[in-house]
Amino acid sequence: MNRKDFEIDALCDYSVKMIEDEIVHAYKNTYHYDFGDDVLLNLRRDIINKELLAHQADLLPEIIAFNDALREALHDMYDRAHRIWEKMIESIDEGDGEEMELTAKCYFDPDYPALHPIQGDDRQELWYALCDEDLNPLYADGISILTLTFPRDEGCSFDSFIGMDCPPPNWNEGLDPVLTKDLHLISQFHNLFQHLPFAITDFIYVRKFKTEINVEITK
Repeated sequence: MNRKDFEIDALCDYSVKMIEDEIVHAYKNTYHYDFGDDVLLNLRRDIINKELLAHQADLLPEIIAFNDALREALHDMYDRAHRIWEKMIESIDEGDGEEMELTAKCYFDPDYPALHPIQGDDRQELWYALCDEDLNPLYADGISILTLTFPRDEGCSFDSFIGMDCPPPNWNEGLDPVLTKDLHLISQFHNLFQHLPFAITDFIYVRKFKTEINVEITK
């Protein structure tokens, strides 16, 4: 059995399928939403991760590719946020009493990952449900634990923003420390893996992201 066949077998486990059906049902029937429904996401994540993390070596190529793609997306967002902020500062008269704030957030692309080993007509709806901020409130502000916010983060380097300014520069908690010791996983990877209710196979096949930059000016 090759790696992809194993992943499909694990992810098509009957219990996982039943939980996913309940998650989609909760998403489609928001007026019946129960604040305990996020337990379903955590349960699904734990079942899938237990199965697949027993074979971490098979997942390493996707983990590395995802980490690289996420780093690039965050770098683009970081640079764009700085350019917008600098133009805002130039255009505001310091004596007019206005206060400004810019917030930058990064999310998964709303389209179901094309590289995921399981494809089907129902997967896009499941993806919408997994990324829904009512079912998954920790994802409401995106992938990062903290949003990139100016002026608070004006002096924050990109390495600091992604957690690469601390020893060792590798956020691999919860993974095999030997297999992943040189991967330089960023803090946002750690947030997804350790703190948000996504299974590891939900996100390691993602290569596209969307960013939101919001500006607020008050007097």
